[in-house]
Amino acid sequence: MQPISNFIQVASFAGALFILIGYAGEQFGWMSARRPAYNVVNAVGSVILGIIALRPFQLGFVVLEFAWAAISLYALVRYFRQKPAA
Repeated sequence: MQPISNFIQVASFAGALFILIGYAGEQFGWMSARRPAYNVVNAVGSVILGIIALRPFQLGFVVLEFAWAAISLYALVRYFRQKPAA
């Protein structure tokens, strides 16, 4: 088994940090799950972790992270497609 490179370690830490910022932000009231910032940090973090899970391929993590990213991106699209309140 090859050691994990420093780049992968830093990238995975950053991905996890993005997701944890969103989670903590929602739990502590700093962010709202209905606002774009929450979904942006979740999408960015999950895409980073999903890419890292591709090699070596880890099916459970790939499915989890890319599903998480897809849901977050869907929420962003839905938010920006809403008609402004009159």
